[in-house]
Amino acid sequence: MSNQNTSDLIEAYLKKILEESSKIEIRRAEMAHLFNCVPSQINYVINTRFTIQRGYSVESKRGGGGYIRIAKVQISDSDQLLKQMAQFTGNELSEKDALIFIQKLYEEKVITKREGNLMLSVLGKQVLGKAGPDEDYLRAQLMHSFLERLSYEEE
Repeated sequence: MSNQNTSDLIEAYLKKILEESSKIEIRRAEMAHLFNCVPSQINYVINTRFTIQRGYSVESKRGGGGYIRIAKVQISDSDQLLKQMAQFTGNELSEKDALIFIQKLYEEKVITKREGNLMLSVLGKQVLGKAGPDEDYLRAQLMHSFLERLSYEEE
């Protein structure tokens, strides 16, 4: 028997469909029936695993004819990705969101695995947890600094 929970199975199912088509349209009730779960679990998966930080755009319409459209965001170049991340970062950044950003930078080949691990070590709770209530603020400032430096062209 698999160790995957229902949320993992739903995520894997949707990602497999998205490999074949860059945009999909689903119905909450049909998905819930398919996975024998409540529609709110479908919402949970969409809201936590198909976010803009992870490279997805989600559009939904509620009601009888309602739908959820999920599209894989196509980043034209690394500069565009860095700008989008800088805009989303704002004044505070959680450790979880920092991890998601770093994973995306690695997936898009903006950074190497080693660079990603260095960023993780600086942005993690082990270092920034000592900052107390300013932890997320400092993490955001550091991420902005990383993103700015990554946007410089190599000379």
